Formats: sequence, structure tokens, C-alpha cells
Amino acid sequence: MTIWYEVFAVVNEVSKDLLSKDMRIDVAIEQVQGLIAYFEKYRETRFAEAMINAKKLAIEMEIDSMFSEKRQVRRKIHFDESDDESSQSTKQLGDKSFRVHYFLYIIDRAIGSLKRRLNSMDNDKLKDCCDRLQNFLKKGKFFDVDGDTLFVELKLLQERLLKEMKTFIDILNYLKRMRCFPTASIAYKILLTVPVTVASAERSFSKLKLLKSYLQSTMLQERLNGLALISMESGFLDKVDYEGLIDDFAAKNARRSIFK
Repeated sequence: MTIWYEVFAVVNEVSKDLLSKDMRIDVAIEQVQGLIAYFEKYRETRFAEAMINAKKLAIEMEIDSMFSEKRQVRRKIHFDESDDESSQSTKQLGDKSFRVHYFLYIIDRAIGSLKRRLNSMDNDKLKDCCDRLQNFLKKGKFFDVDGDTLFVELKLLQERLLKEMKTFIDILNYLKRMRCFPTASIAYKILLTVPVTVASAERSFSKLKLLKSYLQSTMLQERLNGLALISMESGFLDKVDYEGLIDDFAAKNARRSIFK
């Protein structure tokens, strides 16, 4: 439980950042890389500390702080060994087994899973991704992105990009200035419109369930869109001057009559 608590604590912090609405893909990659570095350091240095904390917690909860061991098979003691050495190795078997089969297993699986999501692409995989994007944006005989052209532009762009360009916004602004990578520019525009997570979409569906319930099933689409937008963008709505909007609406719709 101590190990899982420490693992979930750092994962939860990164997860909350990734679920934010304004998270960028480049920042998400940096967050995951930092999480990998933390787990690699945790794997080498934190097991002993975790064991100490777990034993302290077990003592406070008045439970046994020792591992429950299976029945040990007594091996034959050779002439050059003492009985004390054999019993000492048996006592250490629980901690070593737990470290190898539980602690290292969990951390290695976490590191491997995170690294698989950050693997760099070789030429074959990059070409395959370009072809898949072409097929996805294809309608009949027409397509918005040519896979072969995109592959060539990305390879050239990889050599020409400046080192200080670290974000996708910087790269897109560079492409706009150069005007010689039209297909890559389209791909980057699509990339910047794709959210890192589906949290925004899930939040939208949750709001719709609250707005259009069984009691309000006859609500028209225009009113539903307006209420959903107000509910989902409540942060921006708090900054709106209601008094000014009310005055403008009243001035445009007031029916005034001139009496003599």
C-alpha cells in the first residue's frame, strides 16, 4: 500500500495536468518524460525507504510488520556452512522476494508502458502515418493531404528547424513564414486542433445530460446549444458585463411610443 500510494501520488499530479483544457502535446510529452525519470530514480533508491515507512505504519496500526513466509524447505547444510548463515538467508528471503517479484515488477511495467508511448518514429513508421492521414482525409478520388509529399516535407523540416523551436505553435509560425511546406502546414494545423485527452468531450456530454433531461426533452436545438455553451464556458461568462448586455438588448427591443 505504501508503494502504490507513492506511485499514484505522482501519476495523479501528471494526470491532472494532462486533463487540463489548455494542455499542449509538447508539454504533455515533457510531463511524461519527467514521470519516467522519477520512476527510474524511484526504482533504484526508494525501496528501502518504502519498507521503513511501511513498517512504521504497521506498528502504528498494531499489525505484524513482517512478511508472511511460506514454509521453507530446509536444505542440507554443507560442511563449510554454519546453521546461523542458513537461518539468516531464510529471514532475508521475504524482503528480497517482495522487491524482485512485486516492487521491481510494478515500476518496470510503469516505465515500459510510458516509454512505449514516447518511442520516436523511424522512416517506415513515419511513412505509414503519413499514408494513414491521407486515407483518413480522403473522399472519393480527392484528398486534402498527400502522404508522399507530407513524408518528404517532414524529413526536410526535421533538418531545417531551429533548436529554439520547441513548441508546435513555433513550428507552425515558422511554416507560415517559409510558405514552402504547404502539406506539413496543414498537418500541423490539424494536430493543434486535436486535444491531448478526451476530458473536454466527456465534460460536454456530462453537461448535456444535465441540460436535456426527460423533463426537458422538447427543448429545441438552438436553445440547447446556447445553454450548453453557457454551462461549459462558465469561466469566460463570469468575465462578461451583464449590465451592458442587458442595456443593449433593452435598447434594441424596446417599443417606445411618442405621446403628444
